[in-house]
Amino acid sequence: MTAPATVADRYIALWNETDANRRRDLLARDWSADATYVDPLMQAQGRDGVDGLVAGAQSRFPGFRFALDGPADGHGQHVRFSWTLGPAGVEGDAAPVRGTDFVEIDPDGRLNRVTGFLDRVPA
Repeated sequence: MTAPATVADRYIALWNETDANRRRDLLARDWSADATYVDPLMQAQGRDGVDGLVAGAQSRFPGFRFALDGPADGHGQHVRFSWTLGPAGVEGDAAPVRGTDFVEIDPDGRLNRVTGFLDRVPA
């Protein structure tokens, strides 16, 4: 299994990648072709769907960056980690958005299924 910290780092890198070509390269490397993503506000199927979600989040929150909020942990093919989203340089409790994601890894070590929870969102 891919180390939980590696999974979380690659996940965050994707959400922070603003270059569309580089983002597609990261998706091809780190996500299964039929990956799914779901959270309370959005859902996607496949790499193209996930790419669209990331682009949409970047458009909605220009200049914001995702950061890990503590260490990732894992069990078998499952990884859990928390993250923050805020202006560049703003992390931890100061970040306006916080969440926790649960990831299932496929046998090849790629992200296959992501279930996200929003722990704090601005009103």
